Amino acid sequence: MRDDGGMVAIERSQRIVLARHAETEWSRSGRHTGRTDLELTAAGRDAAVLLGARLRHRRFDHAGSSPLQRAVTTAHLAGFDDPVIDDDLLEWDYGDYEGVTTAEIRRERPGWELWVDGAPNGESPEEVSERADAAVERATRRCADGFDSIVFGHGHMLTAMAVRWVGLPIADGRHLRISTGSIAILRWKRENRVIDLWNDRSHLTDPLADTD
Repeated sequence: MRDDGGMVAIERSQRIVLARHAETEWSRSGRHTGRTDLELTAAGRDAAVLLGARLRHRRFDHAGSSPLQRAVTTAHLAGFDDPVIDDDLLEWDYGDYEGVTTAEIRRERPGWELWVDGAPNGESPEEVSERADAAVERATRRCADGFDSIVFGHGHMLTAMAVRWVGLPIADGRHLRISTGSIAILRWKRENRVIDLWNDRSHLTDPLADTD
């Protein structure tokens, strides 16, 4: 492969695997869970083990995690005993909307959209976009030997990483959904950044039983 200047370009091979934490009580009921530090449900713990079986034979240069226990526990149960804690992987700070469902918010604020409007006394979309850019850069840089990097995190933050990976504005995150216990893959196609896999739950016992 050659670049526009006639020089031989390096084929990038490293991938970033995004792993959303498994189920919690709030994710099951659709409540916005930002900085509230919830544990996994029993079903969530089982799903994290199945995720580990899916990833068992893959080589990773780096494993990172949000500091919140639902992400760290998912990493541990999936076989990653010592992930590097990264505060940029924290979930969106929902401020006044912490613990509240979208339906409840829209009764008071019709048409509200997190990816456009943000959260009062929480983070704006622009602030989340900046964190996503930093998290993507850090995960990519740590693929020192060309193998994969994996990060364990949260639905909105991992989605923000994906849209920023391909250079889309943060508001486009509203067009993607990533379920608990699922994985996604960000990678290169020659010099271009692409989303190679999204919201894959095929390792779970009932991958179609998705209510969160």
